[in-house]
Amino acid sequence: MKLIAFGTMITSLMLAGGVSLVAQEKDLPPGEEQAKAFLEKSPRHGEFVDIKLPGSSTLINTWVVYPERKDKAPVILVIHEIFGLSDWIRALGDQLAKDGYIAVVPDLISGMGPGGGGTDSAKSRDDVVKLIRGLTSEETIARLNAVREYAIRFPSDNGKCATVGFCWGGTNSYLYATAQPELNAAVVYYGTSPDSAALSIIKAPVFGNYGGDDARVNATIDPASIEMKRLGKVYEYEIYDGAGHGFLRQQIGREGANKRATEKAWPKTLAFLKKYL
Repeated sequence: MKLIAFGTMITSLMLAGGVSLVAQEKDLPPGEEQAKAFLEKSPRHGEFVDIKLPGSSTLINTWVVYPERKDKAPVILVIHEIFGLSDWIRALGDQLAKDGYIAVVPDLISGMGPGGGGTDSAKSRDDVVKLIRGLTSEETIARLNAVREYAIRFPSDNGKCATVGFCWGGTNSYLYATAQPELNAAVVYYGTSPDSAALSIIKAPVFGNYGGDDARVNATIDPASIEMKRLGKVYEYEIYDGAGHGFLRQQIGREGANKRATEKAWPKTLAFLKKYL
């Protein structure tokens, strides 16, 4: 393995066979390939906690990472992709903690896997996908509510809470804003928008990040934008030319378009969160 570095920024990584990966940069979340190493090197305090789902014996396995700051911080509920509680989504939470937030990352299929387990109990990624597809919207919202209620009681929480979700989690970040009136902000990464009828309930401002080459998801942007504007609600979004679905995780894809999208989307996400939290 050969690292080529310029100053403090590693710009490329050569693996066996000559495969080149774009490596983690200082102020961006890692791509999937760098996630495990990113977690191992993190100086921040992260821990797994079990959160009881009301009315059930289910315990929601949740990764919590705390920022290193002297004052209280907002809570960010990080809603995973359809791939569950992966190293990448945990590393994404760690990056948010690095950026100053209390990151709370629940495994939303806790209790649904073999032996009552969650993501880690599934034999394959395909099995994780099947479990997540078995979750109803009502079950997802109930689990997010349980996690939110737990998190906003942290002594170091400043009383504000937002969601950030990706793919399946992006869809549910937007959907959760229709169900939780006390949510302060919602960030959507390449998730579909709710039906127009549900948008009237939203109180939280919403910010969406979308790949330009993701027609399935992007077809839902305009109807939501028109309705949110009619209702006088905040829905801001950016579409990144050439980027595909899942660009924040797959940063090496599409001849650099996914990385360029990441470089633009993450600072915009942080600016949005800072504005409303």
